Amino acid sequence: MKKISFQDYLPFIFLTALAVIGIFFPTVPTFSDASKYNAADVAWILVATTLVFLMTPGLSFFYGGMVNRKNVISTMMQSFIATGLISIIWVVVGFSLAFGESQGGLIGSPSTYFFFNNVGSGQPWGTIPLLLFALFQLKFAVITPALVVGAVAERIRFTSYVLFMVLFSLLVYAPIAHWTWHADGILFKLGVLDFAGGTVVHISAGCAALAGALVLKRRKDHIQKKELQPANIPFVLIGTGLLWFGWFGFNAGSSLAANSLAVSAFAATNTATAAAGLSWIFFDVIRGRKPSVLGFCIGAVVGMVAITPAAGYVGVPQSLFIGFVAAIVSNLVVHFKNKSSIDDTLDVFPCHGVGGMTGMLLTGVFASTAINPAAADGWAYGNFSLFYKQVLGLLLVVAYSFTVSWLIFKVINFIHPLRVTEEEEELGLDVTQHNEIYHPNMMSVNGHGKIAEEEVGVQHH
Repeated sequence: MKKISFQDYLPFIFLTALAVIGIFFPTVPTFSDASKYNAADVAWILVATTLVFLMTPGLSFFYGGMVNRKNVISTMMQSFIATGLISIIWVVVGFSLAFGESQGGLIGSPSTYFFFNNVGSGQPWGTIPLLLFALFQLKFAVITPALVVGAVAERIRFTSYVLFMVLFSLLVYAPIAHWTWHADGILFKLGVLDFAGGTVVHISAGCAALAGALVLKRRKDHIQKKELQPANIPFVLIGTGLLWFGWFGFNAGSSLAANSLAVSAFAATNTATAAAGLSWIFFDVIRGRKPSVLGFCIGAVVGMVAITPAAGYVGVPQSLFIGFVAAIVSNLVVHFKNKSSIDDTLDVFPCHGVGGMTGMLLTGVFASTAINPAAADGWAYGNFSLFYKQVLGLLLVVAYSFTVSWLIFKVINFIHPLRVTEEEEELGLDVTQHNEIYHPNMMSVNGHGKIAEEEVGVQHH
């Protein structure tokens, strides 16, 4: 058993304090006036919220299958822990910062919905309860820091990444969500269109991923240019399927109603995803590579990312073009990144960051009031000003997310080392961070399991 330090007590002490404070907020949801809500809308957003939740375990499988075998469990855990961590942060103050009373269009007041106070009051958000809207938005807040894991996998301490998730959620995600989706947010008032999270989720996570990769520097295997095979490609396929399934809730649910806009967003999401998966592997073929399962899966995810900001503003034919183009752009960026010294382990910046940027720009080209009367026509329909606004919004989010995330990683590294030791990196994070082992013939065992060391090829400590 390891020696327990005061730092080890801090997370438990902090959670204990929040739990005790919570008993002084006896808010009970009241939904007695059913006339405020539309039953079909409530039912659909409940389903959509569940679908978006499914994306985070899907992401865990997607990332876990691509890393080295000795880091499968740690990578999956670093993503999946967000479901617990951000759920608490969101209830305490995250939702207030994102959707509370606006402070100059920059951030919400922490007191508006502190500990979900007033969220369960029964007041509506459109045609659904505010509490349901808050839960739907929670799932977006959960998956965003989980995306960053892929860039720093195989070398970051679990405790350091937990702290990063907390600070990123409060200092990066919440402000950008407020700018983009709050009626008084600076990007919303500018007229920037982001239907389901191109800036809020993907560009913010992609730029944070790049910052993390630069701060943590390169893995030893990356410096030695070792080609490590993915641990489990079927995991990647399962993860892609779960993401694709959940993404319908992500995009179609962002209509916040069971209406024709939700159906249009659903169709656009599926079409862009399919086009991007095919575009990626067909582009690989003309560059002399074989079509691979991994390539189709990565391409499909890029398509999901790129259509996210546009899903409620473009038609199905345009979504096909968006998916097709985004996969080629991200494929090329991955190629150029691989020639550089940047060690973004699972290409989070090229796929999520650049994919999100491509989607934001093409939203400015193809957005149409025929699809969504609340939007504006894009450049393709004679309105260049929308494209200009999309560029401004994109640049602001890129600069803010990268800079603040870089500072967060630096500050954490000053307080507590970000990277594991060279010995721990060599042994793998599954054992050194979690005392668990992944083995192809069995999912995992903990450090007390009785698996022969020669069978798994790992020395317990």
